[in-house]
Amino acid sequence: MPLRHDPADHATTDRTFQVDLRGLVDLLSHHLYSSPRVYLRELLQNAVDALTARHSLEPGAPADAFGIRLYADGSVVRVEDDGVGLTEADVHTFLATIGRSSKRAEQIADQRADFIGQFGIGLLSCFLVADEIHVVSRSARTPDAPAVEWRGRGDGSYAVRTLPASARPRPGTTVTLTPRADAGEWTRPAQVHALARHFGSLLRHPVTFDDGTGGPGGQAAPVNPDPAPWARTHPTPGARSRALAAYGEEVFGFTPLDTIELDLPAVGLKGIACVLPEAIPAGRRHGHRVHVKGMLLSEQAEEILPDWAFFVRCVVDAESLRPTASRESLYEDDTLAAVRDALAERLRAWIARAAASDPELLGRFLQVHHLAVKSLAVHDDEIMRMLLPWLPFETTDGHATLDEFARTHRTVLVTSSVEEFRQVAAIASAAGLGVVNGGYTYDRELVHRLPEIRPEVSVADLDPATLTAHLDPVDRETELAAAAYLAQARDALAVFDCDVALRTFQPASAPALLLDSREARHERTRSQLAREQQGGVWGDILGALRQEAPRAQLILNQLNPLVRTAVAIGEPELARTSAEALYGQAAMLSRRPLRPAESSLINRSFLDLLAHALRKDS
Repeated sequence: MPLRHDPADHATTDRTFQVDLRGLVDLLSHHLYSSPRVYLRELLQNAVDALTARHSLEPGAPADAFGIRLYADGSVVRVEDDGVGLTEADVHTFLATIGRSSKRAEQIADQRADFIGQFGIGLLSCFLVADEIHVVSRSARTPDAPAVEWRGRGDGSYAVRTLPASARPRPGTTVTLTPRADAGEWTRPAQVHALARHFGSLLRHPVTFDDGTGGPGGQAAPVNPDPAPWARTHPTPGARSRALAAYGEEVFGFTPLDTIELDLPAVGLKGIACVLPEAIPAGRRHGHRVHVKGMLLSEQAEEILPDWAFFVRCVVDAESLRPTASRESLYEDDTLAAVRDALAERLRAWIARAAASDPELLGRFLQVHHLAVKSLAVHDDEIMRMLLPWLPFETTDGHATLDEFARTHRTVLVTSSVEEFRQVAAIASAAGLGVVNGGYTYDRELVHRLPEIRPEVSVADLDPATLTAHLDPVDRETELAAAAYLAQARDALAVFDCDVALRTFQPASAPALLLDSREARHERTRSQLAREQQGGVWGDILGALRQEAPRAQLILNQLNPLVRTAVAIGEPELARTSAEALYGQAAMLSRRPLRPAESSLINRSFLDLLAHALRKDS
């Protein structure tokens, strides 16, 4: 018999999610918002958006016709605006439904881009400092509408009632909070005033603060008395530059090396970039202050500029950038990417102007931020061609620009590491060779591009053979007289894969020069692996590498009195010890890390020489 299915067995019932408001507030406080202080920003934001909607309803009203008033006396915090207000239906629809915002209502949907808020959860941030939110509002859309009162509580309950029009004679909204005892840090009058200035100093609507004491002259204190400095009219370009620099110093706490004005009309962005007066470590990025429609969004917005622009700090106000849900950072989208590229181009243009018309400023900038410019020049051909000759490098002529260095050295040699440069710098300089330290970040790559803008200059990597070729050989008789000593020295230093040669070079005070590149040491390490292999294909491969592994070179200086004495030693053990001592001294002068075997050799050779001297004296 076939089974029969009762349709009722598969009946479903639609249910509504149950929201634990306390749990949601805890989620907001610990994972969405960085601090309870954001409650005031959210209240200011709602008020600003309400004013924006009011102006769209009454486009003929003066810009300062509607404003925001803050009040905090220690017992309550109140934010009152002259905005569009809410009807009783709006209150039920928007204030009592988490995640929905009146700013998404159909009647103002086409003006959505004019509003700061996008997520409709901002009012919940008030529960970070208070257990109850009291709202009284009257709509400007319906002239005869009564005032509406809404009380929301942290346990998830709320109450709504209508009030006579006299309870709120004018349209707008008042939000009142009674702070909890543990929220005093964020709700004291002085703190509320400071937070209002912090978040709202660039708002375009008038905002005032009253602490209940009457203030100077009985007037509430203005929160944003002056527009942004880039929005003001200045009598001269110089006065404008000074005003922008003063604002940058006020915001960031340092006097800028220069101030770059930023203006991107396509996205409604204005602001300044302040050039740091001191260098910072490569890769370390400072945060930038980003305002959206006047409201401070973030003080640490790294994403507004590319990585290489760590020599500036920016403060900008934008119209079209999207905030994330917490409204404390920027949403990564095509608009932000385009803004980042455009701001990068503004910084390039500033560098180009300095190079073309203000060499004194360019010099001060490069002295401080040459590493940042080098990182940019590696990836930007225009900047490379423009600034490479002026960038400072460590050379055998001291710290010099490539332009200065190339005037005296048509052939420029570049080392692959700092230690190689330090090994050869003194001898190469005495030999008339022009060597640049290519061991620092970007330097070797940039020096090799010098012929692109100075075709008369050639650039090559420095190798031991190049330097050895510029050291003068000793005469045949001297070479023959030193042959026995050199053979004993080679035998003593064979453990380090080091050859020994006798040359003459300046300065005469240098007894020996050790030529041993990092790449050569790596090759010898691989050769050591070959000696540890026993047969097989892998052993054959490493054996071939061993045969080709470059050896270190200890070049003894015949002009040095100590070397002339050493090569005349007839006692084999003393000859070996002196060779080991010369190797150890040359290794230390190279400033590279010593291997354990080298440290042991230095100690042993010193003690052996000391013992020999004591025996001789006795």
